[in-house]
Amino acid sequence: MKKKILIIDDKPAIGQLITLYLSADYDFRFFSNAMDAYNWLKEGNSVDLILSDYTMPEMNGYDLLIMIKQNEFLKNIPVIFLSGEDNSNTRISLLEAGADDFILKPFNPLELKLRIKKALK
Repeated sequence: MKKKILIIDDKPAIGQLITLYLSADYDFRFFSNAMDAYNWLKEGNSVDLILSDYTMPEMNGYDLLIMIKQNEFLKNIPVIFLSGEDNSNTRISLLEAGADDFILKPFNPLELKLRIKKALK
């Protein structure tokens, strides 16, 4: 059975691109809004990994990460950020808050695949 990845990005093309590259290995669920994704998770839906953008309208990746890590049922889900935000302070704050990895956009699909595989171990 394939592992399930939740993709959260306000640009649907990113979700389509990731799905295109990795659909042979994983199943996906996509949300363009972090709050909708969080509510979906709180309803009892499960995933093996969360792949999220950092800069999104309504709720940024940091706020989403804090909510996930404070939820007893969600806190152990690995979270990887994919973002064009090339700011060391942002990356540090996400990693300190519990993110498992941070990958800059544009990303290499093979690198993404390897980092996902590592986070799922």
